[in-house]
Amino acid sequence: MHVLRNLLGASLFSLSLATLAGTPVNINTADSEALVDGLNGVGPQKALAIVRYRQEHGPFKRVEDLALVEGIGEKTVQQNRSNMTLTTPVPAKNSVPNKN
Repeated sequence: MHVLRNLLGASLFSLSLATLAGTPVNINTADSEALVDGLNGVGPQKALAIVRYRQEHGPFKRVEDLALVEGIGEKTVQQNRSNMTLTTPVPAKNSVPNKN
C-alpha cells in the first residue's frame, strides 16, 4: 500500500512539473511574476527590467531580442529558448461604438 501511495504521489508530482514546463512564457505579455515563475535565471529585478523594456521599446520581435534587456544575457536566452514564445498583444476593442 505504501509503495502504491508513493508511486501515485511521484506520478502526480511529475505530471505537474511536465505541465508547468510545457507552457511557454509569452515574453510580450507576461507580467513580472509570470516571468519569474516561468523563466530560469530570471528573478524579480530582471523581470521588472523586461517589463520596463517592453513599455519603452514595444513588443519583442524575436526571442533573441530579450538579450537587449539590461541584465539578460545570451546564456539566459539560450537556457529558456524552448520555454519562451512571443505574440504581439491584440489591442482591446473599444466598447463604445464609433459615431462617424
